[in-house]
Amino acid sequence: MRFAVDAHAIGRNLTGNETYIRSLLRGFSEVDCESEFVAYVSEPSAAEWLPESFTVKHVSSNPFQRLGWDLAAEAKADQADLLHVQYTAPLFCSVPLVVTVHDVSFLECPEYFKWARRTQLKYTVARTVKRAARIITVSEFSRTSILNAYDLSPGLVKAVPNAANQAFRIISREKALASAREKLGFDAPFVFSVGDLQPRKNQIGLIEAFARMLIAHPQLRHHLVLTGKDTWFAPKVREAAAASGFSERIHFTGFVTERRLLHFYNACDCFVFPSFYEGFGLPILEAMACGRAVACSDTSAMPEVADGAGVLFNPRKPDEISRAMSDILLDSSLRGRLERLGTQRAALFSWQSSARATLDIYRDVMEEQRGVSLKPTTLASVPSNKR
Repeated sequence: MRFAVDAHAIGRNLTGNETYIRSLLRGFSEVDCESEFVAYVSEPSAAEWLPESFTVKHVSSNPFQRLGWDLAAEAKADQADLLHVQYTAPLFCSVPLVVTVHDVSFLECPEYFKWARRTQLKYTVARTVKRAARIITVSEFSRTSILNAYDLSPGLVKAVPNAANQAFRIISREKALASAREKLGFDAPFVFSVGDLQPRKNQIGLIEAFARMLIAHPQLRHHLVLTGKDTWFAPKVREAAAASGFSERIHFTGFVTERRLLHFYNACDCFVFPSFYEGFGLPILEAMACGRAVACSDTSAMPEVADGAGVLFNPRKPDEISRAMSDILLDSSLRGRLERLGTQRAALFSWQSSARATLDIYRDVMEEQRGVSLKPTTLASVPSNKR
């Protein structure tokens, strides 16, 4: 079988979308040595991230050309059995479609999107899911949201969870601290958070909570480190930091490499994820895989991902965020317990498992197209700590 995948996000620093497709393709290469895979990329550097066994084809970085012509034409010419895309499919495609929709935040939280982007997603995603043979999403929360948003048969929408890359692991604390000090320019403990500087990620609420924590607990020497790309909203986040009264202890790193991110995770005393809405919340698992205690929002998919291995808070209440952080930082017993539970939680997820589940979905589609049984279907689900 020959499976084609739209991998144009690779090499563009598109955070979650790029991480997903890179990790999934790597997982395919580790669990399936029989199928053929064709990856359609737009960036010259993308090939270095792809398995050597993959056929790599270049398509336009212009979305109108890529979706209007390139992807469909290439998939047909390559005689692909299906084409896997994220969110938006080509306008016309004779090849069966599988689409990954990570979440429908553009419908459920439209206030976090500019009008043009919200309108584009609203139209193109609705059109894509109606044409798709299967819709893959990344959590049971997102699966329910998609079924509520669109008139789809429940059997067409499958939840296949993300996982932390194998690169995210526990490393030498001393090495991590030395690397963090070199990059950050200070020698003090810190609280860490990851996310592009945008309204949905709630860095302004985190900054307010951090300031309240330092006022309530002046003995804490901690700094706050925020990692993520700037967006149009970044100036407002920086203004909040400047007005917090603790600007000298709040640091913005911008986008960092995976290796640097590994060091920051391992060096921090606590990881905080205060997002208002997530279809999954991968940084939660990445921090847990690095052995860090996690505090995260109690909304959308985040409780499903943390599942008892992190402290939950209402992201709209800075006092709750502040209390979650201080509880972890001041209670070594709690911190140690969360570190153990988090490491165990992260180990339940793997990209190999997610790749197998995705391949099962591909084969389901092939069975329907060909009218023959290829193999039993065994789908992954979001692991649960509940017994």
